[in-house]
Amino acid sequence: MSERVIPLVAQRPPALTVPVPAQPAADILPPTDTLGRPLRDLRISVTDRCNFRCSYCMPKEVFDKDYPYLPHADLLSFEEITRAARQFVALGVRKIRLTGGEPLLRKNIEVLIEQLAKLRTPDGQPLDLTLTTNGSLLARKARALKAAGLDRVTVSLDGLDDAVFRRMNDVDFPVDQVLEGLQEAQAAGLGPIKVNMVVKRGTNDHEILAMARHFRGSGHVLRFIEYMDVGATNGWRMDEVLPSAEVIQRLQTQWPLRPLEASAPGETAQRWAYADGAGEVGVISSVTQAFCGDCNRARLSTEGRLFLCLFASQGHDLRALLRGGASDAQVAAAIAGIWQGRSDRYSQLRGARAPDTGDGRHRVEMSYIGG
Repeated sequence: MSERVIPLVAQRPPALTVPVPAQPAADILPPTDTLGRPLRDLRISVTDRCNFRCSYCMPKEVFDKDYPYLPHADLLSFEEITRAARQFVALGVRKIRLTGGEPLLRKNIEVLIEQLAKLRTPDGQPLDLTLTTNGSLLARKARALKAAGLDRVTVSLDGLDDAVFRRMNDVDFPVDQVLEGLQEAQAAGLGPIKVNMVVKRGTNDHEILAMARHFRGSGHVLRFIEYMDVGATNGWRMDEVLPSAEVIQRLQTQWPLRPLEASAPGETAQRWAYADGAGEVGVISSVTQAFCGDCNRARLSTEGRLFLCLFASQGHDLRALLRGGASDAQVAAAIAGIWQGRSDRYSQLRGARAPDTGDGRHRVEMSYIGG
């Protein structure tokens, strides 16, 4: 096996300036991008900090005690996040997912959830408000999150074997505390809960059947994610990717599965049901089966940069608009204009070019942009 080399690169590349639009009309039509894709899903990163050091996301070699995290003044305030989110909702967003880093590390996150839960679509419907977490703080926060208005949680869990889990999170955190968080989230009504397992060949792929066996019949939806080439610090190699097709083959050695239709346009996971009715599993084939064609997701970073792709190299500086006196209509017009110029389809082009962006810039890190 080749030696793992982690390049020293800027984790937060310079932002793209967003000009203040001329005062737009009061009503802005929901935009589509250059490939006809609408804007429906917004991922908001609320912190660049995490208490885990998973090698595929925030390896300890880079994110050590001297790593320069963003100062608090650079972060979008809860009011700024809610103001921006309101404009996204007016443009067609129907789902908001809070991410990080680890979002539950953001102080008083329940206050932000309460603000976002009050937003309504133009036709008066509530949003689908979700949060992705590593589960380490979920047991103590689940009921408060539900009371604030959170609908669902997705929990990252890369194995049930305690030794494997501690090795992957690289901070010696026990798996039992994450499982306790899942129980508390279920009791609080934060469901249906999704459990995401990033699968690395030779590291935790032997846990696939154990994970499936544990969550069958639980009401949770277990999803297996191909190890992705996000950013530059995770030492990604193709030989560590276990294709989702092989995951399904392994599962079917134990339990017959049947394919299900996507639950919503732009869904990232391919869904499969257990033939005996014990629930469903999903696979996210971000490496071997690109799903760019109907991607309807935008990402807002911790300090207010709008990214149009998980594999982007630069984001558009919305914070400057939010703090610079732009009206809500101008912010909405800026977002619409950015989305209308979107042409990103990295995963579809992956096989035809090198792992960087093709223009000499490194892609943004997952820990910074959110998954």
